Amino acid sequence: MTRLLLLNGPNLNLLGTREPHVYGSDTLSAIEQRAGECARELGCSLQCLQSNAEHELIERIQRAGAEQVACLIFNPGGFTHTSVALRDAVLAVRIPLIEVHLSNPSARETFRHRSYFSDIALGVISGFGAFGYELAIRAAARHVNATPRAP
Repeated sequence: MTRLLLLNGPNLNLLGTREPHVYGSDTLSAIEQRAGECARELGCSLQCLQSNAEHELIERIQRAGAEQVACLIFNPGGFTHTSVALRDAVLAVRIPLIEVHLSNPSARETFRHRSYFSDIALGVISGFGAFGYELAIRAAARHVNATPRAP
């Protein structure tokens, strides 16, 4: 079974109550549940982690390399614009990455326009709210199934 890993960065544990006019009213738990259902429909397993701590996200990315995770789906939250260390972890494990954002960072404050992940990602899905996670799961499954595997 294809293994996918969904990571969410700082403050995303507050979804549902945090600036619903920007991030929507869905809780992270509801988003993860729908993402898991989508993954199962596509024959994939999905593990999820949210952390406000950069080191925990880095450690999880590093473990993913040894666990044969086929694709990372990552909403780095505020770390999008600040974390070279998370970027380095993704590059080190050589697992394909899809970057996800609930809002469209390019339509927001100027400091949010720069991502440390977009240029190393297969693609970026932003501005579609919680539905973006389902799009990312579908894109990850399609990518993995279209990529030839080593014997």
